[in-house]
Amino acid sequence: MSLDEKCLLADIVIDNSQDLIHTRRQVEQVVKELSDERNHSVVKTESDSSAKYVLPGDEITSDQTFMRGHGTYLSTLNDDKQLMASIAGVVEPINRLISVRPLRTRYNGEIGDVIVGRITEVQSKRWRVETNARLDSVLQLSGVNLPGGELRRKTAEDEVLMRNYLKEGDIISAEVQNIFDDGSLGLHTRSLKYGKLGQGILIRVSPSLVERRKNHFHKLPIGANMILGNNGFVWISQVIAEGTESGGHVIDFSDIALQERETMARLRNCTLGLAKHKVMLNDTSVSYAYEVSVQLGYQPKDLLMPEVVAVIAEQTKLRLNEFEGMDLN
Repeated sequence: MSLDEKCLLADIVIDNSQDLIHTRRQVEQVVKELSDERNHSVVKTESDSSAKYVLPGDEITSDQTFMRGHGTYLSTLNDDKQLMASIAGVVEPINRLISVRPLRTRYNGEIGDVIVGRITEVQSKRWRVETNARLDSVLQLSGVNLPGGELRRKTAEDEVLMRNYLKEGDIISAEVQNIFDDGSLGLHTRSLKYGKLGQGILIRVSPSLVERRKNHFHKLPIGANMILGNNGFVWISQVIAEGTESGGHVIDFSDIALQERETMARLRNCTLGLAKHKVMLNDTSVSYAYEVSVQLGYQPKDLLMPEVVAVIAEQTKLRLNEFEGMDLN
């Protein structure tokens, strides 16, 4: 081998070594980011204090009595089959079934979920709805309420008038009725509490931060209504009088008072601040954040500053921990 060839081979070896060092540094950076996210993750309780975070390729267990769930696979490299993580997330064991819940993901709907979505297309006998999922959801004409809550078989005339009910750009609340074979969701708005939404603010957060509860429609004592959609879409609006639900067929477009607009803006900024700091969203946490922002004398516009949001989130976590401690006692 000539001297030039030896020098060329040495350069290749050096380049490959540098690439390996660079790749290792990238992996270490990802692990550090996930560790930081874990440290600033949702408010910890007794049930999630021992949560196990994994990266793709990490071993979860070698016990073969466990069943493989979403986000896992069986390694066949060794004689002993090991259950490995295929995604980065939190290990969630349910009896003998082990799954990994991803830290960041699109919405994976379940039957009975309450969602907030936007109409994207009007098709034959159905609407396409953007729900933060991998595929657009479907709202069938047979799954909506007619004006006045009338229940009857839909006719060809109803199909012609579909755009009078819902059109592109309309915001709706609905419930997941079924899941199709391709993974898309089937929706319905047969209850008068669902349907077209009027004036309000729509914000988007991670679906994993919305806590699953029996009720996702909240009339907050601060003077605003909030719908915490399981799909990560949150709707904030003015207070609606009890018993005036119309399924979205009667909408009040009158001017909203300045005080109510300020309340909605403050609530919107508090909700986004909690989501940024990975605090689970429910009516309690959002109300606490709102009250803390008022007590500390911040204006709604101040809640857009990162340092202020950090203070609000930290104080909210402390109040939630105190509240959970009282429940345990």
